[in-house]
Amino acid sequence: MRAILYFTLLIFGTTYCGFAQKTSLSRFQVVPLGVKGGSDETNLSAYLLAPINSQDYICLDAGTINAGIEKAIANTTFTVSANTVLQEYIKGYFISHAHLDHVSGLIINSPTDAAKTVYATNQCMQLMQKHYFNGETWANFGDAGLGFPLKKYHFQTLQPLTSTAINNTTMTVKAFPLSHVNPYESTAFLLKDKDAYALYLGDTGADRVEKSTHLFSLWVAIAPLIKNKQLKGLFIEVSFPNEQPEGSLYGHLTPKLLLEELEVLANLTGEKALQSCKIVITHLKPPTSAMLKIKEQLIQENNLGLDLYFPEQGVRFEL
Repeated sequence: MRAILYFTLLIFGTTYCGFAQKTSLSRFQVVPLGVKGGSDETNLSAYLLAPINSQDYICLDAGTINAGIEKAIANTTFTVSANTVLQEYIKGYFISHAHLDHVSGLIINSPTDAAKTVYATNQCMQLMQKHYFNGETWANFGDAGLGFPLKKYHFQTLQPLTSTAINNTTMTVKAFPLSHVNPYESTAFLLKDKDAYALYLGDTGADRVEKSTHLFSLWVAIAPLIKNKQLKGLFIEVSFPNEQPEGSLYGHLTPKLLLEELEVLANLTGEKALQSCKIVITHLKPPTSAMLKIKEQLIQENNLGLDLYFPEQGVRFEL
C-alpha cells in the first residue's frame, strides 16, 4: 500500500514523498539552483541554504549558479534581480570536490560575483587552484595559488572534523571526508545554526563498494543529532538506478546502496528517530527514464518509512 501511495504521488508530480509528519518548526530554508548530475549544464548540483527568515545564504556546491537563480526568479522564489542574489544573498561557496559538475557555475560567474569566501578541504582547494583558478584556464579570482591573484575570493581551507565560523552568517560548518572512487575524496558539510543542523554530502560511494569507512564514521557522528531531532535535513546523492553494475558506479550510489547505508544509520538512531529527518535526494543523472526509475525504486523499497524529498530547481523548501 505504501509503494502504491508513493508511486501515485510521483505520477502526479509532487516532489514530496514520505510518511513522517513535521514535528517541529522549520529552521532552514533551501533554494536549489541545480539538482541533477550528468550532462544538463543548466541544472547541476548547487543548493542555497540559509537560516529561516534570513537572506544570508551559503551555496553548497556550485555546478549551476546563474541559470538556477533565473529559474528561482521565474518561480517567484526570489523577487529581486539575479545580480542581487549572486552578489548579496550568497555569502560563500562550499565545494565538496573539484569535478566540473560541482564547480563550473562558480568559475563561470566569478567575473560578475562580489567578494566572498570559497570553502573546501585541502585536496579540493589544491585541485581548483592548480586546474581552474590558475591564470591560464581561468583568471585567479582568489587570494592564493598560481598566476596573478585578483583577491576577489578568499580561499579558505577547511580542516576535517573542525568547526569553522562561516563569514557573514550566523552558521558554522564542520567538514567530513567521503570516498568518491577511493582514494579520491569528496566532502560532507555539517551546517549548524544555534541548536539546529543540516548535513550536505557531495558525491559518495557506499562504504562496501568503496572499501571505506567514511560513511560509517559520519553516521556515528550525526546519530546523536538525529536522536535529539536536531538534524533537520540530510542531502545525499543517488546517481544511478539499481540496474547499474557496482563496478560501473564511479563513486556514486543507487537506491539499493543508499537504503543499505541508511539502514546502518537507522541501527544507530532507531527507525523512528531517522523518520524525523528529511532525506533530500540529490544528483540524479539523466536521461529522464533513469531519473524516474531511481525515484520509483526509492519509493518502492523504502521499508524504513523515510521522509524522502526530491527537490526541484528554483523551488524553495524548508527543513
